[in-house]
Amino acid sequence: MSEDKANNFIRSFVDEDLASGRYSKVVTRFPPEPNGYLHIGHAKSVCLNFGLAIDYGGRCNLRFDDTNPVKEDVEYVDSIQEDVRWLGFSWDDRLFYASDYFEKLYECALQLIKSGHAYVCELSAEKVKEYRGTLTEAGRNSPYRDRPIAESLDLFQRMRAGEFAEGAKFLRAKISMASPNLNMRDPALFRIRKATHHRTGDKWLIYPMYDYAHCISDAIEGVTFSICTLEFEDHRPLYDWVLEKLNWPEPRPRQIEFARLNLEGALMSKRQLLRLVQEKRVDGWDDPRLPTLAALRRRGIPPEAIRLFCERIGVAKKDSWIEYEWLEKAIRDTLNPQVKRVLAVLDPLKVTLKDWPEDEVRTIRAPYFPDDPERMGERELKLTREIFIERDDFSLEPEPDFYRLAPGREVRLRWSLYIQCQEVILGPDGQPLELICTHSEEPALPKQGKRRPAIIHWASANLSRPVTARLYESLFLVNRPTGDFDQELNPRSLVERPNCRLEPALTDLKEGERFQFERLGYFYLEKAPNGSSPAVFNRVVTLKDSWAKSKKK
Repeated sequence: MSEDKANNFIRSFVDEDLASGRYSKVVTRFPPEPNGYLHIGHAKSVCLNFGLAIDYGGRCNLRFDDTNPVKEDVEYVDSIQEDVRWLGFSWDDRLFYASDYFEKLYECALQLIKSGHAYVCELSAEKVKEYRGTLTEAGRNSPYRDRPIAESLDLFQRMRAGEFAEGAKFLRAKISMASPNLNMRDPALFRIRKATHHRTGDKWLIYPMYDYAHCISDAIEGVTFSICTLEFEDHRPLYDWVLEKLNWPEPRPRQIEFARLNLEGALMSKRQLLRLVQEKRVDGWDDPRLPTLAALRRRGIPPEAIRLFCERIGVAKKDSWIEYEWLEKAIRDTLNPQVKRVLAVLDPLKVTLKDWPEDEVRTIRAPYFPDDPERMGERELKLTREIFIERDDFSLEPEPDFYRLAPGREVRLRWSLYIQCQEVILGPDGQPLELICTHSEEPALPKQGKRRPAIIHWASANLSRPVTARLYESLFLVNRPTGDFDQELNPRSLVERPNCRLEPALTDLKEGERFQFERLGYFYLEKAPNGSSPAVFNRVVTLKDSWAKSKKK
């Protein structure tokens, strides 16, 4: 176990409870609501819950808390399972649903009514809010709070039978309207919801509230550590109260809260992510600009990078914001030892070597890993009279700190010879259309100060292969978006380059492959070439921290 893991405060609680004999094993659960796709914030919880179970030789359940049929869908259930598997975790035969326990949850509600700890209330939503009170002012008892137990039992059973309209009645816990904790002021336990459930169909017309169903579901499954994010800290007394009033056998689950992941530059609200999808601001839940796991997978980020990121940021007791470059660094550190280095040109500018024979092709052998030439061997680059360089590697009027190609200047082609710019052919828009250059095997011009000629990447004009590159940047112009999409969305969050050129050695491309395009970033092959359609590469991450350089508010 790493030192970081050993110092995790949750693990300290686990060690304490195991040592005291409160629990004999570790049982955790990952309990998503199937009302949206998982995002990187959920990945933190997945890694924490499954990681604890693995490290302590216990088990982790996957349970869908499907208690709100209005917002839930089988699509979300399927996507969540795919995401957890992709992250590298397995729940074996421990796939559960809160809907598996609807009958038990109903029976527990009857028990609470019979013991005088729950009652059927008929206040409207507006009246409930009015009676609830404030943080500094106690609430008022519902006029239905002291109705006879038999009457509440009868009404609750009739609620299940469908005799009442939605909102007409609901079941409440009887705790204290004077509690300083608003969650303990007679919270709702069951509500009428006449909607079709994705698993139980139209069998149920009443559905348990999340706080009520969650603790009982944990207890049914023998969960020992119910690990939640900080917003549930004030809900913990209710979690414990329900199990206590039900006289649930010991050992009961222990709820522990940790800080959720707040990632700068990303929205971490499923409600806001759903808005982006529904308003077609993005291309579905797996749009590579989103922080959903489906989107990160499609972009080409490997799951081990997500796990590394989650391990590095650790588990905290207080909410904080994590800079996006932490994620980018984890991706680079994962990909750097894995992927081959190759040459590609994203924005081609034609260069003609006027002193190069028209039909001559020079073959140049270059290693895939320059720092370890023996690893994965070499490939062949083809140098011809006409080549492409990156448009950004040339300037008509260079700034003082620009050291790449310019009129009268010299650069070195990666793994090859030197070229000097003799003439610039401009297009109708006044921009460079073609560069006329000469070549030499050694530097032909004096050094620019103390600097040697810059090294730039290139591709043969007629022997390279055309590909499409999608360059992704932050979806938002601000570090902490609020959901004001008209003002905050970045219009250049996706730039598609359909005329890129890739070195010719990469002929048998397979979807899912990753490469480092030298000087440009790590790229993922989302779509392999098919007939006349070129390959499509997604830029996974730049080689340097582009986030810190961007002008964020």
